[in-house]
Amino acid sequence: MVLIRHLFAIAALPFVVTVVIPIWIVRRESLALTIAPTAPGLIGQIVGLLFLTIGIALFGASLRRFVVDGEGTLAPWDPPRQLVVRGPYRYVRNPMISGVVFLLFGETLLFRSASLAQWAVSFLAINLIYIPLFEEPQLKRRFGEPYIEYSRHVSRLLPRIRPWTPPAPGRNAP
Repeated sequence: MVLIRHLFAIAALPFVVTVVIPIWIVRRESLALTIAPTAPGLIGQIVGLLFLTIGIALFGASLRRFVVDGEGTLAPWDPPRQLVVRGPYRYVRNPMISGVVFLLFGETLLFRSASLAQWAVSFLAINLIYIPLFEEPQLKRRFGEPYIEYSRHVSRLLPRIRPWTPPAPGRNAP
C-alpha cells in the first residue's frame, strides 16, 4: 500500500510536470532530439544532460528522505508526518522542486526549445508564488518551532554551501 501511495503521488505530480507536459510540448512543436550542429549548441546539450543528472539525483534523494524520515509522500494530500531536515534538505528547503526545475531546464537545453524554456520558467514562477503563500504557512502550523528554526538557517531555493545541522533534541539552537 505504501508503494502505491508513492507511485500515485509521483505519477500525479512530477511525472506530469517533467514528462507528460514536455512530451506534449515536443509533439505540438514537432521537435526532434538531435545533436546540435554548433559547438555552443552541443555544449548546451551537454549542460542539459548534466542538469538532468542533477535533477534526478536531487529528486531521488529528496523523495527517499520523505519516505524514510518524513513517513509520507511528496503529494500535498499525503504529506510527510515528520519534518525532514536530512540529506539534501540540509542545504535547501525545497530540493525536490529544485530537482524538477533542473530536469525541466535540462530538457530545454537538450531540445534547444524556447517552448520548453517557457514551461520551465512558468513552473518555477508558480512555485516561487505557491511555496511562500501556501506551503510554508502549512508547514509552520504543522511543525511549529522546529520548522521556523529550520527556515531561519536553510534557504527556500538557494542552497547553502555547508549543510545545516539541527540542534540536538533538548538543546536550544545557537
